[in-house]
Amino acid sequence: MVDSCGGDSVGRRSVIMFAGKGGVGKTTCAAATALHYASLGKQTLVISTDPTPSLCHIFERRRQQKPTKVSRTLDLDEIGVEKVKEMWDEKFGREVYEVFSSFVAVEYEEFVDFITSVLPGMRDEFMVDYIREVVGRDGYEKVVWDTAPLGQTLGLLRMPAMLGKHLRTAPRIYSKLKLGGEGKKSVLDIIKGWQGLSARDMEFLKDEVEFVIVTIPEALAVQQLDDIFDEFDRHELRIERLIINNVIKDTSSEFLVTKAKQQREYIEILRDTYPNVRMVELPMFPHEIKGVDRLKDIRRNLFEEES
Repeated sequence: MVDSCGGDSVGRRSVIMFAGKGGVGKTTCAAATALHYASLGKQTLVISTDPTPSLCHIFERRRQQKPTKVSRTLDLDEIGVEKVKEMWDEKFGREVYEVFSSFVAVEYEEFVDFITSVLPGMRDEFMVDYIREVVGRDGYEKVVWDTAPLGQTLGLLRMPAMLGKHLRTAPRIYSKLKLGGEGKKSVLDIIKGWQGLSARDMEFLKDEVEFVIVTIPEALAVQQLDDIFDEFDRHELRIERLIINNVIKDTSSEFLVTKAKQQREYIEILRDTYPNVRMVELPMFPHEIKGVDRLKDIRRNLFEEES
């Protein structure tokens, strides 16, 4: 099981990463958290790496220049597939393509599409690297990171192990292959560079990122948390907070009473299973959460203890 570092650590790190299965309110919680820190006067960036982002919709901002200015202290950015392709191209694209194309006849654009959308973990790897660079370059005091659904996000955690296994099983082959370009690097050197990138990004995750999981009090969501916590634990990453979203507080009808009782059973399971993780119950609201005023309602509930 993954312990949290305790209440004192929450909010101390420069990056807060929100993760969870699709549809649990992850993006809404990330947006409200970014609004909280920006309201405290901290220069804040809220950034989405979800392939189908909704931050602009929640903040009621049109997609325009990047980042989009929400307020004096809050910027918003949504990173799409094209940005991932650019990052891949800048770091390894041409070198790796030279090797790959010596075996398979493929155009460069088609190759990049494959690398950034099909190869497990590649998109996530470069999202971590991008955010690491943003933290070191752009002077934000807080970066709130809305990730892709967890099935995709956890791919980034598997990258270093996958690369290490690859290096162990094929060094003799790759060490003899040379690129045709000016660099004359061996494929093994390129793969080692990629492994080094993964190692730097994993250290960044451990040292600079606070992990927040968002879930809902339903059977499937609760069952999936075991695998999520185990995965983080294997990589020595500590989940600081668990937000239980859409908790029914209104018991004005028999239906709501029954539903609330059912939810309470799952909430108690979560509290018994993860006693060392700080939990916040976020009530179900009768309206769509859209716009800064509605996000303030979420903010008040998420940070009630602090206020």
